[in-house]
Amino acid sequence: MTSEVLHNGYGAPLRRVTSLAPEAFRRAVIERTRAGERLVALFGRPLAQAGVRLLAVLGHDHGGTLAALATEVSEAYPALTPECPEAHWFEREIAEQWAVRPDGHPWLKPIRFHPPYRSGGAPPLGAAPAIGVTDFFRMAGEEVHEVAVGPVHAGIIEPGHFRFQCHGESVHHLEISLGYQHRGAERAFVAGPEKRAIHYAETLAGDTTIAHASAYCQALEALSHCRVPARAVALRGIALELERLANHTGDLGALANDVGFLPTASFCGRIRGDFLNMTALLCGNRFGRGLVRPGGVTCDLEPQRAEELGRRLERARRDVTGAVELLFETPSVMARFEETGRLTATQCIELGIVGPPARAAGLERDVRHDYPSGIFRFAHIPVSTADTGDVFARAFVRWLEIRRSLAFIGEQLRTLPEGPLRAALPPLVPEWLTVSLIEGWRGEVCHVAESDGEGRLATYKVVDASFHNWFGLAMALREQAISDFPLCNKSFNLSYCGHDL
Repeated sequence: MTSEVLHNGYGAPLRRVTSLAPEAFRRAVIERTRAGERLVALFGRPLAQAGVRLLAVLGHDHGGTLAALATEVSEAYPALTPECPEAHWFEREIAEQWAVRPDGHPWLKPIRFHPPYRSGGAPPLGAAPAIGVTDFFRMAGEEVHEVAVGPVHAGIIEPGHFRFQCHGESVHHLEISLGYQHRGAERAFVAGPEKRAIHYAETLAGDTTIAHASAYCQALEALSHCRVPARAVALRGIALELERLANHTGDLGALANDVGFLPTASFCGRIRGDFLNMTALLCGNRFGRGLVRPGGVTCDLEPQRAEELGRRLERARRDVTGAVELLFETPSVMARFEETGRLTATQCIELGIVGPPARAAGLERDVRHDYPSGIFRFAHIPVSTADTGDVFARAFVRWLEIRRSLAFIGEQLRTLPEGPLRAALPPLVPEWLTVSLIEGWRGEVCHVAESDGEGRLATYKVVDASFHNWFGLAMALREQAISDFPLCNKSFNLSYCGHDL
């Protein structure tokens, strides 16, 4: 099966996308994933008359290329999931959104709570389902019991429901129910681009502002053939790695807190703030809002502030090194981290896991390496991996990435190119497709965009790393003690709002 070869941050005419009959589409996706490709995105788009067009984006990580396959379906199509498990969450979303049934799917329940829409964006097929009212897995047997947690939690966090099926203290299965704050964000991008869209992108997952804003801007730049100035490209890379530093440092502190190791918890909580303040030094906002814009960036880093950022980085490097080495040198901490919440490489491949959880199981999955764009076409960051797939490995990968991000930013500050900060964004090319990938701190951020015949956005799909990884957390909890859940949960640290788009 041949198809149009795509590259991250570029595009191709829609007419070149391979369109297949539903059964041939199913076979092609299954064959390609078995051959080593990965399902980056799978989603539906309503047709003008009736039916839904499905588009699958497949990634060849080792070759650095992408491919798009399409099919048209009406009420049902043969499910991919039984032979391609990484499609299971995507197909549940398609069924929920478009009332198209993937025949043969083993557990076809909604992943959010909103009514399915008819083709062409017509009124919903029915009333919105009651939020939180849904079926759950059940286990029968003596001493089997359920533990329900959330959606309201004992902290200032977003809503999500966790249903544990337990025998004694052992978790046989964890079912994760999300969708309590579905916002319809993807629909807000359609018919654009317009001025509010970049603000939507920045708030898709608030702790991933730079990654999502960069993916959105890269998509528009690909659709308009816009060339971003070199200085802006470098500043985007600095901001992206500062975002990674702040969140990885915060996660290591939170992991320490979950096992009652307060020195590292306290230190990393403060150092996370230092990294956030460095982003504020760069653009005036601790989360990077207002910095990344189509065509480039809005803020420069003149020599004086670049020197100040370098000094702050060096202080933070010393501080975070001491805090994290203290964590890993403490036997009681390692006793809780090691062999807890293990996810194997095979499970990661089958489920399509991305980001630190995949790298912790030994998979070299990193957009910066596999599908480089922007500054990462010229500045290489080694892929950080471990091989045990447990809480320790997920923590250790974060520590490796902290060190490498610090080195990367230091190098960029020393070699910032001269030139303008922003280029004008030309009109979008009509009937064009692009796939925009950015390695956010949680993992792969994917934005897929299609333009219509008038050069407006006809389709916009967002796949946050959390969409791929929530079921990985469920698998990591199997046969673990229920008391290990907070530790395992924090070792993934997935986003509710990044899922509930």
